[in-house]
Amino acid sequence: MLKRRIIPCLDVINRRVTKGIKFQSNVDLGDPVELALRYYEDGADELVVYDITASAEGRAIDIDMVRSVAEAIRIPFSVGGGISSVADMERVLEAGAEKISVNSLAVRNPSIISEGAKAFGEQCIVLSMDPVFNPEMPSNYEVTTRGFRERTGMDAVEWGRQAEGLGAGEVVVNSVDADGTRSGFELVVTSKIADVLSVPVVASGGAGSAEHLRDAFDNHADAAIIAGILHTRLTTITKLKQRLFELGVPVRM
Repeated sequence: MLKRRIIPCLDVINRRVTKGIKFQSNVDLGDPVELALRYYEDGADELVVYDITASAEGRAIDIDMVRSVAEAIRIPFSVGGGISSVADMERVLEAGAEKISVNSLAVRNPSIISEGAKAFGEQCIVLSMDPVFNPEMPSNYEVTTRGFRERTGMDAVEWGRQAEGLGAGEVVVNSVDADGTRSGFELVVTSKIADVLSVPVVASGGAGSAEHLRDAFDNHADAAIIAGILHTRLTTITKLKQRLFELGVPVRM
């Protein structure tokens, strides 16, 4: 049976890891390289690093930070934020990342997915989406951008389907409604998207326990992103994996 992945997420502002609730009230939680190393040593399967203000500030991704993370760990990691072209993707990959995550850029310019997939392979291109509940959408979920600041009028399930067709090798579903709440993933939208895609789907937003991760995997997520419960030392990856093993979930121990 395919083993499920646990992926810590580092949201970074000015080279500091930060975390909030529903994209608001963020607090400083430490150095991204130090946290990346801690989670690598604790058994993370992969890592995600988002430079969450780069796009809004109109600047490029912090390549020196990406390079420092790559030098500290020996697991795959993806990078998002401040990427506006295939040339930016190439710089990030050359700095040591394995995957590129696109969000707002892909909404504005969907062809960036196919351009990146053609240049580097579909396995390198990750679509990250921030859906919010909206009963007026066919799937009841609407894609938002710029940290929930802008609604797009795009249906989340249809956008996932379109992105896969363009060459996205993975789709991250980060629920705005659940982000930072630690009350569990928003499993309805995650399962709706996973059920129509053939590429891996990653649940993100709301993890508070191993049981929440189990529920995401039961609803067809291939991996789960976690953040706050690790940053605040509420638990560790080792403890989460041990509990998941006890719950019968196949994980890398």
